[in-house]
Amino acid sequence: MNHVMKIGLGVALSFMTLASAAADNFKLSNNQRIACSRGLSAGKLNTSTCKSYAYVFNTKTSEYFRCQVSLALTRDNKEVINVQADGSCAKKPRIFDTDGDYSFDATETESPNTNSFFGPGGYAVWASDNNVLKVRGCIIISSGLGSDIAKCIDMKFE
Repeated sequence: MNHVMKIGLGVALSFMTLASAAADNFKLSNNQRIACSRGLSAGKLNTSTCKSYAYVFNTKTSEYFRCQVSLALTRDNKEVINVQADGSCAKKPRIFDTDGDYSFDATETESPNTNSFFGPGGYAVWASDNNVLKVRGCIIISSGLGSDIAKCIDMKFE
C-alpha cells in the first residue's frame, strides 16, 4: 500500500510540474506613468488627484490587463481632511490570435486637457513575438460615445 501512495504522489507531482511549465506567464509593462492635478474649493480647501496606469501582459496568450490606481487628497491650510484611493485592472482582448512567447509595452496619452480630442484620451500598446520578427502596434482611443476604438497594424520590415 505504501508503494501505491508513493507512485500516486509521484504521478500527481509530475502532472503539477507539467501544468506549471505550461502555465501562463504575466509581466508588468516597463512604461508606467503618473499624472496629478490640483484644484481649489470653496473655503480654501485644496484637492490633489493623482492617477497612474500600468499594464500586465500574458506572454503566452497576448491578452493584457489595463490597471489604474488613483488617490485624491483634500486638505486645508492646517491638516489633511480626506484621502480616497481606488484601483482595478480591466481585461483586454488578445493582440495575437495564437499562443506563443510574446513581449509587450504600452503608453498612455497625456491628460485630456492637453492633446486628447475624445474624452479621457487613449493609449498605445506594442507586442512582439520573441521567436520571430513579428511586431504589432495598436492604438486605442475613446470615441466619446461609450465605446473605445482600437486598431492594430502588423509592422513591415523593409
